[in-house]
Amino acid sequence: MTVSAQFLCRMAGDLAEEHGELAVDIARRAFRDRNVEGDDRRAEFWYLISVLVDDVQRYGLDPEGGPVLH
Repeated sequence: MTVSAQFLCRMAGDLAEEHGELAVDIARRAFRDRNVEGDDRRAEFWYLISVLVDDVQRYGLDPEGGPVLH
């Protein structure tokens, strides 16, 4: 399944909104768990979500606007 960058940003925004400061920890824990299990595809997904949640919380990434590359 292919997901868009926009979808990932919205998901990260929802996670940050629902779980606040714990959102990054939740995503990182999911990444570590999937990585230990050898589920590389899901581990990569959760790593990306953890980065986006951090961007939402720290840098004010607009989850509805999606990522912008400079």
